[in-house]
Formats: sequence, C-alpha cells, structure tokens
Amino acid sequence: MDFELRAAKEKLEREQKERKEKARIKIERERKAREEARRQQEALDAERQARRIEAIQSALAESQQEEEDLVAGNGIRFNTTLHAIRYQGYGDKIKLPPSSFDKLSTQGALDKGPMFFELSTVDQNEMEGFTEQKTTHTGVLEFTATDSFAEIPPQVWQNLFPDNNHSPLIRVRYVRLPKGTYAKLQPEVLGFSDIPNHRAVLETTLRQHATLSEGDILIVHHGGIDYRLRVLELKPSSSVSVLETDIEVDIIEPSVVAGTMSQGMLIPLVLGKLEMGIVEEGNYNYYKFSIDNNIANATANREMNILVKLVLANGDTLGDADLYISRHPLLFPTQHQYQWSSHDVGTKIVSLTEGGLSLAADTYSVGVFGFKGTSKYKIIIECQSVQLETMGQKLGKASVIAGKSAASSQPGADSEQCQNCKQFIPTRTIALHEAYCRRHNVVCQHKGCGVILRKDEVGKHVHCLKCGRPFQQEEMEKHMKVFHEPLHCRCGEVLEKEEMVIHQSSVCPLRMISCRFCGDMVQAGNAADDARDRMRGFSQHESLCGCRTAPCDTCGRAIMLKEMDLHRVAVHEKQASENEDFTASKSYTVPYTEGVAQHSAPLKSPQTSQFAQDETVESSECPICYQKFSGSNSDRQLNAHLDKDHFSTNMDDDSVSAQSSSMPEEPSLRSMLVSCPICGMNVHSERDLSQHIDMVH
Repeated sequence: MDFELRAAKEKLEREQKERKEKARIKIERERKAREEARRQQEALDAERQARRIEAIQSALAESQQEEEDLVAGNGIRFNTTLHAIRYQGYGDKIKLPPSSFDKLSTQGALDKGPMFFELSTVDQNEMEGFTEQKTTHTGVLEFTATDSFAEIPPQVWQNLFPDNNHSPLIRVRYVRLPKGTYAKLQPEVLGFSDIPNHRAVLETTLRQHATLSEGDILIVHHGGIDYRLRVLELKPSSSVSVLETDIEVDIIEPSVVAGTMSQGMLIPLVLGKLEMGIVEEGNYNYYKFSIDNNIANATANREMNILVKLVLANGDTLGDADLYISRHPLLFPTQHQYQWSSHDVGTKIVSLTEGGLSLAADTYSVGVFGFKGTSKYKIIIECQSVQLETMGQKLGKASVIAGKSAASSQPGADSEQCQNCKQFIPTRTIALHEAYCRRHNVVCQHKGCGVILRKDEVGKHVHCLKCGRPFQQEEMEKHMKVFHEPLHCRCGEVLEKEEMVIHQSSVCPLRMISCRFCGDMVQAGNAADDARDRMRGFSQHESLCGCRTAPCDTCGRAIMLKEMDLHRVAVHEKQASENEDFTASKSYTVPYTEGVAQHSAPLKSPQTSQFAQDETVESSECPICYQKFSGSNSDRQLNAHLDKDHFSTNMDDDSVSAQSSSMPEEPSLRSMLVSCPICGMNVHSERDLSQHIDMVH
C-alpha cells in the first residue's frame, strides 16, 4: 500500500515539474519573441531614419552639386558619367555623343563661345580599395561618339589614366575657363631647349590645345621625338583656356640626375676640350657645339679650319664607330640625314671647311654611330689655323723631296717623263729613276685610277665593283655594307646610301623640314596642290600653313602668310615710289557720310608742264617670271599676263586690251581704284576685284 502511494506521489511530482518547466520555457520563448520583435522594430526604424537622412543628404549634395555646376558653367549645367575610350589624335579635344550636344544646345551653350569640360575619374570600390581621383580639362572636337562613351586623345588619357589601359568611367562636367595669361613649364628631361626656336614649336603645339591644367603633362612632338613638359603654374587660375589669348611662358630647366642620358639629349662640347664616350652597336651618342661670329669670320676669310676628330680607344679592334655632323635645325644627324660624315676605319677626321666652305655662326650637332660592337672613343673639336696647316704641309713635302729624287708632275726645262709613274724627272737621273721605279713601283691599271703603288701593296689596293672607288682590302667590307646595301625608307623606297641621302633630304614626303611660316619641324608631305605654291617651292604643309592670315605691319590688312612678301613688294614698295613721284602734289578729301568711303586724289600743279608729267613712268614686275610692264596701265598688263601665261584663265587678249585701253590715265583717277588684298593689284571696281580673285588667286 505504501509502495503504491509513494509511486503515485513521485509521478505527481514529476508531472508537476514537467508542467512548470514547460511553462517556464513558454514564458522564456515569449519574452525572446518580444525582444526580437522590439529589436526588429528598432532596426526598421533606424533604417527608415537612415534612409530619410541619406535622401536628405543626397538631395542636399545634388542641390549643392547643381549650384556648383551652374557656377562653373556660368548658368549652364551639364554633368554626366561616360565610359572613356581612346582615339588616335593630337591635342586635348575629346569627342562626345550626340545626346550631349542636345543637352548643351537646349541650354544655350553654343552661344557662349568655346566649350570646355572638366574630366575626372570615378571612384570604384575594387579589390585593392578606392582609386585616386584625377582631374583635367579639355575642349570638344565633335559630337560623334557612341552613346554612353567619350572618345579621348592619347595626351588626355595619359593625364587621367597613366597606368590604366581598359575602359574606365569618367565624369564630364561643362565649365567656363578664364583665358590664360601666364604659364610655367618644365621639361622632364634635357634636350627641349636645344630645339631651334623651341618657343615657336611650343606655340604650334598649343594651337592644337584648348586648355591647360596644373599638374598635366604637355607632349610636344618634334623631329620624331616626344618631349614631355609638366605644367607647374598657371595664371589667373589653376586651369585656363589657351584659345585666342597671349600667354607669357616660362620654361625652366629640368631637374635630372648628373650622368644620366635620355632620348633627344645633346651633350655640349667645348672647342679644344677632349670628351670620352662609349657607344653600342646600332645606337647614337649626340653632341653639340657652337661657333661664334669671330670663328665664322675667320673661316670665311680662309684663316681657320674647323676639324672634328673621333679617335677610337687604343687596342679597340672589335668596335668601330662612324661620324655624322649637321647644322641646326637638323638636331640629330643619322646615317641618311647629315651634312658631313666619315666612315673611315679607325680615326675619323672631318674638316667642316673643306672645299673652301665658310661656316655660319650657329649651333652644330655631332652624331657618333656605333657601327660594330661596343666602341670606346675620344672626340674633340679643333680650331686649326690655316697658316700652321699650310706650313706643316710644306715641311712634309720638303722631307719627301729630300729623301727621294725631285720628281714633279710638271715638265721642267731639263726634265723627262718617267714611262712608269708619269712623273717628270731631271734628265741626268732619269735612267736611274726608271730602273728603280720599274723594279719597285706598279701603276694601278683600273680605269681612271693611275695610282702608283709599291709592289708589296698591290694586293691591298682594290676597287669597288659597283662605284669604282679605291680602298684598302680591309676597308672594302665596310664600304659595301655602308654604301651599297639596300636601305628601306619609311615611304617605301629602296635605295643605296648615297641615293637615300639625297632622297631623304629633298624628295621623301616623310622628311622633316622647318616650316618657314610656323617654325616647327614637320613632315614635308607631297608636292603642294596649288601650282603657284609648287612654283615657289612650298611643301604640302607650307602650302596649307601659309594660308593662315596675319595683319600687315604697314597697312594692317589681313594677308595670307605665303602672300605677305608679294603683298609688300606689290603694294607698299609701289606706293612708296608713287609717294616720291607726287610729293609736291596736294590732296582733297571727300567729307565722310555713312556708307560712303573717303577718297583722296592729288591735285595737279598748274605750273607743271605736260613734259614733266610724261617723265613719270610706272612699272610693274611679274613675281613669277620677273617680266616688266611699264606705262600707266602696268597693273592691268601684269594682271593679263598672269592670267594668260601662268594661270591659264579664259580671259582673251582682245578683252584684256580693251580693258587696258580703258584704264584711266590720270593719277587722280588711278588713286580711286580698288586694290586686291592678296597681291595688291589695282582693279576698276569691287566686281572686277571679285573676278580677279576668282581667276588669279
């Protein structure tokens, strides 16, 4: 009985304990659920609050950015993100999609002058972190890019992404920039200041640019070499416009480590000072030296000779180097472009005044080319007096005469000609000389040679089978390789060396020339399209570059650069002669009214006789064939001559003569004519001027 009661009690206690545990677990679960719900609500509230704050901040930032864009764009807002891709071009002008043009044109950006844009890289959260943001400024070339893309030239790409080759994102913003007044530039390496008229070259490069920004790299292409100039300082702002403005430019010397050499660097040489160097096969070492007016005058008076000596190091039999020299503006002489050269085996000596040439006061470049192996050399520029040189030659000849018989190439009063060496020998020693000469000397039988050789030297004396020049046997291999191996020009021509030198100096369309109008070293191109430009010797570049206009210094008219000399001769020299002829005459002035031009004409003096008037004969000269025309209608005769003989116009002789006969004879009427703004010729009216420009120019 007790056992059953005890079991029932334990069962009851166990059930009560389980019920209590279940109740406790339930209460705990409900408590946790309430806490989780509270936390979720708090998180939701916090997220909503953060979103509201973020929206407010985004709206505030957008409003602030809009205000900044409006201020930067002077009332025009354009800010978009595009993918950047490269295109091959020069300068700093980018290509934008047509949609950008629509946005800008609707805001009136086209009415505010040239458009400038600020380009900045977009930060992207990549594996390595945030990329550094870079900014530059550009102009716009055209609106033809693909939608969502901006095409960027290499120079702008280099400033934005120096180490990036894929298509990144950029932010493009329309801005207004002030016109620049001052710029400080620094080349990264030496050599830029060696360019003749390097400021004109820099000006030509800036014509392809619309903006400059501090910290950017400006690349100047000249003579096949790229010079990198860093923009250190700009005024009045850190980014300026370079369109239609005059900028004061300071170029400071680069900071380079001593002993380092770079592409396009000319090492200065001091006259009379020895310099040492090492050149590898196929490479060039370049030097420069200057000749002042005193030395130039001495060479012109045949009192001094300039020698360039290149001496290979002692015992250097494995290496060989060649010497090339040029006068600026050719900065870097090569195997195909030079003015003086030496390809001798061993020591090279080049006389710059050989053949009676006189040197101008200028800077000259010396190129040492590694022909074979690694060559150690010494180079020196010597100024040698002609008197000392002549004296040394006379002493050398005297020693030869003292050691041998007095042979001469000119017949004497008591001399006979040796049948072997063809020298004139005194009669008393002719037999002894001929016996000795036939035993030891041999005459080279090659056509046109006739050199007298000792019999032990006959095997070393050879002639080139192609050009016939005489050489020593050890020099023939180098001669064949240098002068007769086919060379390939970049334009496609295949020529030997001497023909290649002529080709690349005067014929090749890819040769570099100094433009007479912009001063830059540019490719010559093909022949000019205009027949008149070809007659005046203009290259294709000069024909186009000369079409730019500039105000005449005398009259202020806008004249094409290539017509400026003709304008000065045809207009101002003729006007000067007319002014001298009529210095005693007076003039009257028609009162000015709106739309009516003022004219003046000299009044004849009543005391001037008809004979005195006939003595004043005007004349004109053809600028092409220099044929002269005289008489009061010389302008019309010259115009007809140009149309008929040079430019093949449709004007016939009868009409020309009829127009010439109607030419006014009086000076007072001639002053009422209209002058051509290009060549200065006088014509009857604006209608005739239009016809003259269409047919002649």
